[in-house]
Amino acid sequence: MTQAGPPRVSLLLPCRDAEPFLGACIESLAAQSESRFEVLALDDGSRDGTGPLLRAWAERDPRVRLVDRDGSGIVAALRRLSRAARSPLLARMDADDVARPGRLAAQLRLLTRRPGIAACGTGVRYFPRPRPGSGYLRYEGWINGLTDPGAVERDLFVECPIAHPTLMVRRDAFEAVGGYRDTDGPTGGPEDYDLILRLAAAGCRMTNVPRVLHEWRLGPHRLSERSDRYSPAAFRRLKIAHLANGRIPAGRPLVIWGAGKVGKAFARGWLEQGRSGGRARPVEAFVDLDPRKIGQNIHGAVVLRPEDLPAFGAPARPYMLLAVGTPGARREIREALRALGFGEIEDYRAVA
Repeated sequence: MTQAGPPRVSLLLPCRDAEPFLGACIESLAAQSESRFEVLALDDGSRDGTGPLLRAWAERDPRVRLVDRDGSGIVAALRRLSRAARSPLLARMDADDVARPGRLAAQLRLLTRRPGIAACGTGVRYFPRPRPGSGYLRYEGWINGLTDPGAVERDLFVECPIAHPTLMVRRDAFEAVGGYRDTDGPTGGPEDYDLILRLAAAGCRMTNVPRVLHEWRLGPHRLSERSDRYSPAAFRRLKIAHLANGRIPAGRPLVIWGAGKVGKAFARGWLEQGRSGGRARPVEAFVDLDPRKIGQNIHGAVVLRPEDLPAFGAPARPYMLLAVGTPGARREIREALRALGFGEIEDYRAVA
């Protein structure tokens, strides 16, 4: 295959032991309706037939460039790939996934028509289909509903609001925040979410194409299923580190809405990271709708009723983190806070 002129987008494709799935990935990229792209592919220490498959692909398609094998992990691979890219737009793809034919065209169209958007993802569909009621289906439905920049910013600390294998980002914004970085360590976490949080902190607006354009494969082979870097605790550490870095206004009492499992875990992580980093900021109160929890003491803070909030901490206005586990509860709390005169982001943020 050939293309006229330089590539419009550089697609980063790190591969490791991807032989069972790589053929379907390659076919999906060959079928893209937008043909002006390059693929930067890297065999990251595979022990199967991934390398020969990539070499054969590069021989028959001049848009595919192989980057020297590294074998030192996903972050190093992504750094090498991004440095080798030639276009002003970088896109991601996982070797075990399948892109629908219109994916790259739709994302290019969105970024061309909306110069104020720095990055976008697309809607996703998991396969094989998860069992009914699973967390995967909840995440799929949630992320597919984040189709404007306001929704992405609103839910930024609930979960990663852009599915990383669907990401397309302007290279200048990517490089301005330092690209991919190693997130190992006591406040480390997933490198993809860390990139999204740094883009948001830099004022970049992001959204998702309101169409399902990516088939996201599930299975025990996934790095997210095998590495502590992608555990719930690692996600929580990363959220807390970014929230503590200027996302919560100074001088306002910190309150956590949610005295259940999610709220307690978030508060515990907040206090532990504050102590280890020498920047301990207390949680001054909890709020809960369950009357049985009112008046309890959690981590040294009392549990309040919602109606106690306007007067709590006066004259300073409390700042709240909504740490609850279900979207339905989140909607209920948002409605209660609106009725009390609190505004989202300026007075509270949802976390999970």
